[in-house]
Amino acid sequence: MARVISVEVGKFPIAGSFTISRGSKTEAEVVICTIRDGGNTGRGECVPYTRYGESIEGVRTAIEGIAAQIAAGLERPSLLDAMPAGAARNAVDCALWDLEAKASGRTVASIIAPRAEPLETAYTLSLGEPEAMARQARLNAGRPLLKVKIGGGGDDIARIRAVRDAAPHSRLVIDANEGWTDADVERNLAAAAGLGVALVEQPLPAGQDAILRRIAHPVPVCADESVHEAADLDALAGLYDAVNIKLDKAGGLTAALLLRDRARELGLKIMVGCMVGTSLAMAPAVLLAQGADFVDLDGPLLLARDRQPGLEYRGSTVFPPTPQLWG
Repeated sequence: MARVISVEVGKFPIAGSFTISRGSKTEAEVVICTIRDGGNTGRGECVPYTRYGESIEGVRTAIEGIAAQIAAGLERPSLLDAMPAGAARNAVDCALWDLEAKASGRTVASIIAPRAEPLETAYTLSLGEPEAMARQARLNAGRPLLKVKIGGGGDDIARIRAVRDAAPHSRLVIDANEGWTDADVERNLAAAAGLGVALVEQPLPAGQDAILRRIAHPVPVCADESVHEAADLDALAGLYDAVNIKLDKAGGLTAALLLRDRARELGLKIMVGCMVGTSLAMAPAVLLAQGADFVDLDGPLLLARDRQPGLEYRGSTVFPPTPQLWG
């Protein structure tokens, strides 16, 4: 029997709203790819991102467009050439991993992370005025790692200071989402260092970050929008100290593993991040993130309702997935 692929869209409400420099949203809209082969079923979830020209319908069409090749037996290594990096390939690739696990009786963890352990994840604070961000920080001051969204105009240094004062014992990752400029990046990096920030993520727009090669990095600087696949890494030499690997950017777990391993060879720190999605999207990323320097897999913590069964979270600790969820 040939493998059969299907696509559906799911909507999950966010607890309150989620705001970054590009806007706000109140629900996570995800695309789920399901591949059936006899009595076995594999699933993968992705989150299309308009920043990369993606849409729900475009991703659905891309997944449906690969159906004939999947039915004919296309495997994961060949998928890297059959589809471009992005959300659609991520959903298909993760569904294939899950299907292989179900068919073989071997978990994905046993293959790529046989000593998988619980991880400490960041918890994200939405962009807002300093007072509003301080309120968020006080509510989450007991969490060991906070990711702080800034870069939306206004006084980012005041925002960082407000969060630091409200959560003095938390490590901070600052995510500017390409919101700084050549005129303010040095001043902002120096202020972040003075406030004990552990990492600054994507301060400048991708492709407009050459100044990072010429200025000091008093805080390690992490590439997000500037890196998708392993092939992107050579162009980042001298610009960044770390890379944020997301399955939706890399186009699946297969490509993300290649990116992670190449980044380590180059001496870059590793962050594994996510879009706002459900536990199904986070599950493969938890395995990818084993041994990472920074983990940002809090998508389900930002939702008012996750899928069931989901990942187990205890505070900011996320546990590896069970086979009932994925892999």
